[in-house]
Amino acid sequence: MSKVSSHVSGGRRTIVAMAVVAVVCLAAGLGLSRLIVSPGQAAANAAPPTAGPITVPVESRVIGNEVVLRGDVGYDDPVDLQIEVGDLGGPAVVTGQVKEVGETIDAAAVVLEVAGRPVIALPGDLPTYRTLRSGVSGPDVQQLKAALRAVGIDGGDPAGATYDSTAAAGVRALYQKVGYEAPTGGEEVTGAVRSAQEAVASAEAGVRTAQAALAGAGKPGTADGAAVTQADGAVREAEAQLDYLRQQCALPVAPTDAPNPECTPPGILAAENAVANARAARSALDVVPDTTIERDAVRAAQDQLKAARDALAEAQSDALTPLPSNEVVYLPSLPRRVDAVSVQRGGVVQGKFMSVSGATVQVTATASRADAELLATGTVGTMSVDGTDVAVTVAEVTDPDTKPDAASGGGSDDGAKAPTGDRRKVVFTVGELTPEQLASIQGSNVRVRVPVSSTDGEVLAVPLAALTAGPGGESRIEVMSGGTSTLVEVTTGLAASGFVEITEAKEPLKAGDLVVVGVSAQDDGDRTADATPDTSDESGEDA
Repeated sequence: MSKVSSHVSGGRRTIVAMAVVAVVCLAAGLGLSRLIVSPGQAAANAAPPTAGPITVPVESRVIGNEVVLRGDVGYDDPVDLQIEVGDLGGPAVVTGQVKEVGETIDAAAVVLEVAGRPVIALPGDLPTYRTLRSGVSGPDVQQLKAALRAVGIDGGDPAGATYDSTAAAGVRALYQKVGYEAPTGGEEVTGAVRSAQEAVASAEAGVRTAQAALAGAGKPGTADGAAVTQADGAVREAEAQLDYLRQQCALPVAPTDAPNPECTPPGILAAENAVANARAARSALDVVPDTTIERDAVRAAQDQLKAARDALAEAQSDALTPLPSNEVVYLPSLPRRVDAVSVQRGGVVQGKFMSVSGATVQVTATASRADAELLATGTVGTMSVDGTDVAVTVAEVTDPDTKPDAASGGGSDDGAKAPTGDRRKVVFTVGELTPEQLASIQGSNVRVRVPVSSTDGEVLAVPLAALTAGPGGESRIEVMSGGTSTLVEVTTGLAASGFVEITEAKEPLKAGDLVVVGVSAQDDGDRTADATPDTSDESGEDA
């Protein structure tokens, strides 16, 4: 019995094993059937899917075209300040008035002190190229007079190109305004003025002496007072004797008296002659004396005085307050902001000592020629500052820098220039900024967005890919409705950001209608040709 039971148990195990093997084989067969593809099935799998249109809805939206640029934030019109130090007669040591970065420089302000003397900022376009002193003429003198007038000082008519006493007085007032002694022509010039003044004083004294001598010599009788007195007495005595004789001769004579011999006509005539002679002698003393020598002396003294005064005027002209070339710098516009200072107190100035710029924040960018042509002066855009849009305005669009024409071997006699590239410089002014915003963007590079065209509110718009060109060049779109498509001729407007405005359609068109922008798989040749997008923009804007 035990042998029979063992045999039965072994048979069962065999049956189970065979069943397991059968199940495994079945599973393997099913797996292989999935991996093995028949040639027919492979061809079916490789066939393209059924072609179908790709559609998008017509939208109602605002279409705007904008130019996007990157630009550097800075200040307008940067300028490097420098002075000529060759006329100082010694090292150009900085002794004070050193500005800090960020300070503001106004007109008639001291920007630096060198060797104890100020360097004054004035408004003007011409750089300083010489010292201004009496007698010099030119546009730099006119610029000085205009600059003095701009800061409230009378330096003379700016139309006058000569440096005169009025201009010198204006310069003295300028130095008084900034708190420094006005410059002088030096001790030699000052000494010449003193000598000329002394010469004038001496000549004036000589004229006075000569005039006094002439006045004394020209008075009648003043040469001999005693002779005049004696002559007057002789006249009186002769006149008295003549009167007495006439009185005596008029008395009656007694017959017994002898006649008076003086009463005879010869006696009376003798008395009358005595009076005439006395009077003639007195009149001779009243004749004006000859003063030729005295008059010549006066003329000589006056000529000497004139020469002395001319010499004084020339010396004083030479001594007019000059304006040294190393004590003034001109800037096209003021006030200015200090950007950098390359000197310090105790150092020596060697050429450039400071960089300044305007007080206006600006963004400087470059744009392609096509974009630059869209950016008219005054166009308003925006830039993002700490997540806030700040207005910017196009201030100027300039041609690129030029360089010598390479084809001419690096230059030519006529200085011909050639453009460096097809780029344009665009400068934007920046709207009002808070101190925090200004600090955050200073010296940074920002993105500027400038709308250059836009539709007036929402319009019907389709993607540019929906446009196709008809046989006559007309613009068309393919409208899907109820599983069928219809080609509709349209008139386009502004195109921007991948969309184009539909201004007019030959068939009714509204937002939400589906238009074909492509197909899901390769289609026939006719469909491919019709699907070529028409990127023309009837508004004339750059799509």
